[in-house]
Formats: sequence, C-alpha cells, structure tokens
Amino acid sequence: MITFDSGEGIHREARGSEMWFKATGDSTQSRFSLMERTLPPGGRMPPAHRHVGNDEAYFVLEGVVEFRVGDEVLEGSKGTFVLVPAGDEHTFGNTGDELTRLLIIHAPALDRYFEELEQLWAGAEPPVREAELDLMRRHGMEPA
Repeated sequence: MITFDSGEGIHREARGSEMWFKATGDSTQSRFSLMERTLPPGGRMPPAHRHVGNDEAYFVLEGVVEFRVGDEVLEGSKGTFVLVPAGDEHTFGNTGDELTRLLIIHAPALDRYFEELEQLWAGAEPPVREAELDLMRRHGMEPA
C-alpha cells in the first residue's frame, strides 16, 4: 500500500505550478498516474494539445479552472469533473484570483513527461515554445 496526504508525494514544479504525484507509472505498472496539482492565479495555460494515447481526467478540489476542450469552454469550480478522451484538443488554467488545487489522472501513466517538463522549466527564463512542443511530441502529445 502507498499513502500520501495532501501536499505529499513525488514533487514536481513547472510553469509556476506545483505537482505531487500520488501514483506513477512505476507504482501502477504504467496503467495510470495521479497527481494533486496547484495552479497559481493567472497562471500560464499549457499549449493546446491532444494526447494520442492517454485519457486525462480532472477533478477540481478548490478554486476556479477554465477548461478548453475542442470548441467548448467550461469554468469549473470545487467538485467539477472533466474527462478528456485521447485525441480531444484541450488546455486548462486558473482564471480566478486565488490558488487552485485539482487532481489529474492520466491513463496510461504520463508522470515521466512531467519529470522532463520540470527539468525544461528549471532555468532562470521560461523555455522557448518550440522546446516545450518538442517535449510534448516525445511523450505522445500533438500540439493543436
């Protein structure tokens, strides 16, 4: 058994966001990964993208998150669940004035992408967009 409290797990940071992985590919035989993630107010949205082979699910714990899936825009708050099937174009971000916290599941696991994303964002300046898009492509994401 593996247990973590809120704010515990394998810690990652990128784009001003903090992530705590509760389940990783190593602990689930790559079936899924689960993270608790914070999004700062006015935080940068990831480039719109599609996962070729990963479903992605979000559950908002607190705050406000804007989800853009295809042509739809949804403002989610505490208790909102959003499932983005593989192949659907999407992005998301905190559009509120306070820190947002949510759970995110990727099936199959995608935690290795976030490990590399943290390394990419570790410099004093944000990475160039093309470097981020190349990383996405290496992990089965297509920029939209």
